[in-house]
Amino acid sequence: MGSPAVDVLGWAATAVFVASYFCARPAVLRAVQMLGAAMWVTYGAIIGAWPVMVANVLVFSAAAWTAVRKSPNMPTA
Repeated sequence: MGSPAVDVLGWAATAVFVASYFCARPAVLRAVQMLGAAMWVTYGAIIGAWPVMVANVLVFSAAAWTAVRKSPNMPTA
């Protein structure tokens, strides 16, 4: 069993991830996904779980890439 603080981080990451499903605006959705993924990466690093870290680095990267790609300030080709 992990320490209470580590458990709280894992549960908070779960709550943030679930909350992302209730985001109506795409920009907010991606921001919340990135926050949740960053929390999961931190959690994975603390518990030494490489699959958790790698999976959430990929989630964070995908959310960041789509946020930049969909940015209204980006010039279109």
